[in-house]
Amino acid sequence: MRKTIEHVAQLAEVSKATVSRVLNDSPKVTEQT
Repeated sequence: MRKTIEHVAQLAEVSKATVSRVLNDSPKVTEQT
C-alpha cells in the first residue's frame, strides 16, 4: 500500500501542510513538531 501525505498526517495527528513542510525541509517546522 502506498502511503500518502494525508495518511501520514492522520497517523501523526498533524495537518497535511505540516507533513508537506517536513518533506520539503521547511524552516517553519521545528524539532518539537
